[in-house]
Amino acid sequence: ERPEKMGYPIEGVVEEGGGGAEAEQPIAFYLQTADATRGEAVFRKCAACHTINQGGANGLGPNLWANMGAPVAHVAGFNYSDALRSHGGNWTWDNMSAWLKSPRQFAPGTKMTFAGLSDPQERADLMVYMNAQ
Repeated sequence: ERPEKMGYPIEGVVEEGGGGAEAEQPIAFYLQTADATRGEAVFRKCAACHTINQGGANGLGPNLWANMGAPVAHVAGFNYSDALRSHGGNWTWDNMSAWLKSPRQFAPGTKMTFAGLSDPQERADLMVYMNAQ
């Protein structure tokens, strides 16, 4: 009789396409229910290194006021890593989400030591808060 599943498992080989984690929705999906008040609470994780008020000082990280939509590495007087300075582009919703998810994957060689925010809703909430600033 024909077996239910053809072939046989080979030890040490990982099957592609099956059994993996479900793919994450695009950030636009989470932005639909994002909340700036929750984002303000998430920003407390950032406040150790960043300010977000207009005219705020740079700290270990640059001031983040009016950051959404601005060019990557745009804050005058802040010493960005070569990785971030050479990245190019603007802080779009997608770019910011990728940065917040994993700064090291977004710009390998970045000086930012923050591990990232794995929860996409938390990233969306934070970005809505940042955009309101």
